[in-house]
Parts: sequence; C-alpha cells; structure tokens
Amino acid sequence: MKEKGLIFDIQSFSVHDGPGCRTSVFFTGCPLQCKWCANPESWTKKKHIMVAENVCKWKNGCRSCINACSHDSIKFSEDGKLKISWDTCEKCETFDCVNMCPNNALKQCVKEYTVDELMRILKRDFNNWGSDGGVTFTGGDPLMHHEFLVEVLKKCYDSQIHKAIETSGYAKQEVFLEVLKYIDFAFIDVKNMDREKHKQGIGVYNDLILSNIEALKRSNWNGRLVLRQPTIAGYNDSDENAYKLIEFMNKNSLYEINLLKFHRLGETKWNQLGKEYEYSKYGDMTNEKMEHLQQLYLDNNIACYIGDNTPF
Repeated sequence: MKEKGLIFDIQSFSVHDGPGCRTSVFFTGCPLQCKWCANPESWTKKKHIMVAENVCKWKNGCRSCINACSHDSIKFSEDGKLKISWDTCEKCETFDCVNMCPNNALKQCVKEYTVDELMRILKRDFNNWGSDGGVTFTGGDPLMHHEFLVEVLKKCYDSQIHKAIETSGYAKQEVFLEVLKYIDFAFIDVKNMDREKHKQGIGVYNDLILSNIEALKRSNWNGRLVLRQPTIAGYNDSDENAYKLIEFMNKNSLYEINLLKFHRLGETKWNQLGKEYEYSKYGDMTNEKMEHLQQLYLDNNIACYIGDNTPF
C-alpha cells in the first residue's frame, strides 16, 4: 500500500472526541465549506502554508521568506502587509520559506504520512488511552482519504485499537459504508435540516448526508452513532429545525445528539490564510437557548448533550 494520507495535525490526550482518552488524527480536505469553520486550513487537500502576521518581522526589514520562495509567491502589498499568491504557493513542494523564516511566522499546514508511519504514532500512544480510549479520525473530513483510511483501520483492527470518526457524511454511499464498517463510534454532523439553508451555510445540499445516515442504519453496522450539530444563532437554532431533526432521528432509530455551541476560535486561522471570516460579528448562543433546545430533544426521548458535557 503506497497510498499516503495528508494530515494537518495529530493530537494526543484528546478527551472530547469519543470515549476515554484518545489520539485525534486530523485529515486535510473537506467536501464542505462551512462559513464558521474552526479549521479552514483543512479545506484543501493541497499542501499550503499559514501566515502569523503578528510575529512576522517584515517591519524590521526581514525578507527571508521572499528571498527563499522560488515561485515568487510572497510579496508585500501596498499597505505593507505580507501577501501570498495562493495559486502559485499551493504548487510548492519544498516550503523553503517556512524553513528559512527565523521567527516561525510561517507554518506548513499539511504533512504526508504512510500507513506505517501513522500506525507507529498510534502504537506509541496506545498505553496512554486506558481501557476505553483509542483513535479518532477527524479533519477536514477523513472520508476524503478513504483508501488510505481503510488500510489504517484494518491495521487498527488487527491491533485491537478502538476506532472513532468525525465526518460530515458527505461522500459517495459506497465510500461512506466501506469506511464505517470498520468504525466503532461515529460522530456525523447534521448542520441544518432545511436543504436550502444547508446549501447557503455549507455550500452543498443535505440530501446525500441524510441518505447516508439512513443507509448506515439499514445496514448491519453495530457501532455507536452520535449526531452532532454546531449550533449557530440565526442559522440552525430554531425550534422548527430541531423538530425536523427529531422527526428524522425517530424515523431512523437515532437516540443521541451532541449540540456544540458556536465559537470563533477559527477566526485567527482564517486571517492567516488570507480569508474573510464572515461570522466575526454573529451573536453568541446563550446557555438558556442551548438548554431550551436540549429540552426539546429530551422531551422526545433523545439523549442530548451540550458541548463537552457528554458521557463519552
């Protein structure tokens, strides 16, 4: 197996991404483009960089990155700020600018791993997990690397490693089911039950996601499934949306949902990628509103967890 996975982060001692203490593996590449995304560096499967302008020393005359870039992708804009030509930057394979920056203002977002390289890391962490921990594959969306992921999952199975996934569920059904059959615990996002609003906020309709969940429930998969919803004021926090999701869950014998309170932790990353963060001025979700939504699910015999207050 010569396939390599593109991964932008690996976090040991993760405690909010499945049962117990876990190692979370963040794949790059995502079929969705959520306007509030906390990890926008994960959207593309191409290798790229991020720029931390607050530590860049261009005002002191540093030009290390400009001199190192063989693609002429780095310049200074008219207002004196570092400007990246992303189209040419993403063609780079050497990242000389990152290596030459004396101030760590540039970061390579993506690294390649072979199956064996990733397994060595997981086996290194094995003793940290305890009896109920394991590995969680997240992203981005790990389904974007399904061939690589299946090979890793097979080796995890052979090593008796508990396997969880966080996914948008937006993939060809045969890919979705092929990966999920190796998974013990799954988080699947359902961001809005209204297909037009889903398209507005995510970039795609929700039909494929919902049909994949239905297909999973019809299959002989015996893992644990928890739906997740990043809850955003004015987008998907209405009672109407909750009742539609409750109806869908009851129809498909789904009994757990995790509501995640909207946050702006990804705003800095958007800026470092030269992207505009549209949600910087959106209102926060109040605790009262989150508890109100939680009660709607509880009243319909669905276990509803808010944030990291979960039994897993």
